[in-house]
Amino acid sequence: MTDQATTTIDHPALKLVKESFSTCRLRATAFRGQTTLIVEPGDLHRVMAFLRDDPGCAYCFLSDVGGVDYLGYPQKMPGRFAVVYNLLSHDHDDRLIVKTFLDPSVPTDGVEEDPALYVDSVTDLWPGAEWNEREVFDMFGIRFRNHPDLRRILTWEEFPAHPLRKDYPLRGRGERETYRVLDRTSS
Repeated sequence: MTDQATTTIDHPALKLVKESFSTCRLRATAFRGQTTLIVEPGDLHRVMAFLRDDPGCAYCFLSDVGGVDYLGYPQKMPGRFAVVYNLLSHDHDDRLIVKTFLDPSVPTDGVEEDPALYVDSVTDLWPGAEWNEREVFDMFGIRFRNHPDLRRILTWEEFPAHPLRKDYPLRGRGERETYRVLDRTSS
């Protein structure tokens, strides 16, 4: 596992992951002291379970789950969207970022469900991932298989798009103008 400059990245968990998942396509990068492990979506849940359960890794804390839209990014990326997991090992005082890329198979200008934008939920490994995964779903339209309660968390259920996608207009599509305003007397 090497970065783009083909130099060896010295991170304690990478060797263990590479040995345990020798048939999986894994990549790693390092930037400003932060190591990122890039995993294929189909292998993500197994690798995450290993990173949590293996004593040499012991990433017991998932501090964050986020989404990224690489539309218009100056470099070629393996997919348009990424789901990013920030892991922390208290036993080893170590941090690791895990990223998986997804590429849409249908136009992304609406709420149409895209079978290519699915990844396995990690809520069975870290229950605290529930709300973070809901936010990624709401804002980017990435769905998490086996999530216990996958529904919108920041916008209303009938919201017509995913607002953090880069092809979503900055001023919206008129949702604010047609949104029914509630006051104290209408509740």
